[in-house]
Amino acid sequence: MMRNDIQEVLFSEQQLADKVAELGARISADYEDKNPLVVSVLKGSYVFMADLTRKITIPCNVDFMAVSSYGAGTKTTGEVQIIKDIGSKIDGRHLIIVEDILDSGVTLSFLMKILKARGAASIRLCTLLSKPERRKVDVPVDYLGFEIPDAFVVGYGLDYAEKYRNLPYIGILKPSVYGGE
Repeated sequence: MMRNDIQEVLFSEQQLADKVAELGARISADYEDKNPLVVSVLKGSYVFMADLTRKITIPCNVDFMAVSSYGAGTKTTGEVQIIKDIGSKIDGRHLIIVEDILDSGVTLSFLMKILKARGAASIRLCTLLSKPERRKVDVPVDYLGFEIPDAFVVGYGLDYAEKYRNLPYIGILKPSVYGGE
């Protein structure tokens, strides 16, 4: 059972729902009359993105990107790859990048530079989780769910080896599961 692999639940279903509603309200107020393009960074942000866009009360478009700097491991390699690019034209558009977790900042910094170079009118970042202790590159966060300690977290879209994404909460994975200390 997956629950047995969780050391501690950090955020319950209700805490996540409350935070997503708050972020959706803020984005709706900030982007009134702007029709933003909300871009999910796959795979980890898909649950957060789905819930967030249902809480945004203004017209918006959605698109998806898949980028990685992790490969199959638990630590960034520092080399960023675009696995799936967005299909929308972004020239002159206001973008909101939706990410599950801001860790080193390497991937998001790279992604934001690329999208800005493509002519986006503005780019803001909405991340559910942030690990400031792990930051290698400073990335401005406009909409933040929660700051978390330097622990390996899963659930609510976040995974380890493609497992645990379907947990309805966010929890710390026991180090024994992934070979951590």
